[in-house]
Amino acid sequence: MEDLNGTIEPSCLQDPPLAIDVINQLDMFGMVLYSILTFMATVSLVVYLEECVYVYKKVPSPKKMTIIWVNGAAPVIAIMSCLGMWIPRSTMFTDMTSNSYFAVVIYKFLKLMLEEIGGEEAFLKHSGKKTLRISTGPCCCCCPCLPRVPVTRRTIFLLKLGSLQYAIMKTALSIFSIVLWTNGNFDLSDLEITGAAIWINPFIGVLTITALWPVSIMFMHLVKTLQSLKIIPKYAMYQLVLVLSQLQAAIISILSLDGTIACSPPFSSIARGSMLSQQLMIVEMFIVTLVTRLFYRRTYEPLVLDQHESDNGLNAKMIQSPAIGENAA
Repeated sequence: MEDLNGTIEPSCLQDPPLAIDVINQLDMFGMVLYSILTFMATVSLVVYLEECVYVYKKVPSPKKMTIIWVNGAAPVIAIMSCLGMWIPRSTMFTDMTSNSYFAVVIYKFLKLMLEEIGGEEAFLKHSGKKTLRISTGPCCCCCPCLPRVPVTRRTIFLLKLGSLQYAIMKTALSIFSIVLWTNGNFDLSDLEITGAAIWINPFIGVLTITALWPVSIMFMHLVKTLQSLKIIPKYAMYQLVLVLSQLQAAIISILSLDGTIACSPPFSSIARGSMLSQQLMIVEMFIVTLVTRLFYRRTYEPLVLDQHESDNGLNAKMIQSPAIGENAA
């Protein structure tokens, strides 16, 4: 914010305000807005906990723990955003917590697809003679010439490793970033080549793409088999949380860094952009939590695989048997 002399409002250059300063500057509209958003975040948490109890009682292990992890993405992000909204100086911690949790969810969603079909053994039995198309997004959707790979235990291990590495590395880099931030070496607004953020964030972006690729490969392979279990809307919700928590937050951060989002004392441009992002996230994750509940809070029965392929294989063996007998004669 600039006055007539071209000077910058001092509060626009300060750190994010304390929680008590946020509360003191709230007007009637602000109090109502903060109350509604806090209520939404609380409802998201209550709905999630109720769903956890249902899944824990109705679903056998280990699928129930995977479902609980996957369902927790939206409520965890909503609660962390609510904390960051009330306590602006905690944004670094709340954002890192949300991102680290969702990094684990990416790996858990891959495991969920395997467990929905009956586990790795059932997947190998069902798809052992098939191949996987690896020319999928976000890495290789524009490379249709890539060869298909056979479905083996090694392939499954590599797919799981591709997603698991992000869960581990994202958490480790988040902790490392917080340590650097406390020492004044990590600043998202510092885009100099000597800054830590300019090196860590692109590396995390590469890890993210690498982790999303195995999930996309597995989804494209099992989408028809798991269609009766509503895997398409489940995958859509997972992708929606990814876009909102990663891409939307990144866009708002860029807009605040270049001054498009104006300073509004006691919030600087960056702090105001972070606040707006958190408020949007609470509303969006509240809606996602309610929609996701419709897909996961259901009666879980064993998946009946289509026997058409097995019948074709049996018929092929019966056709080959007379030919073998004739050759022997």
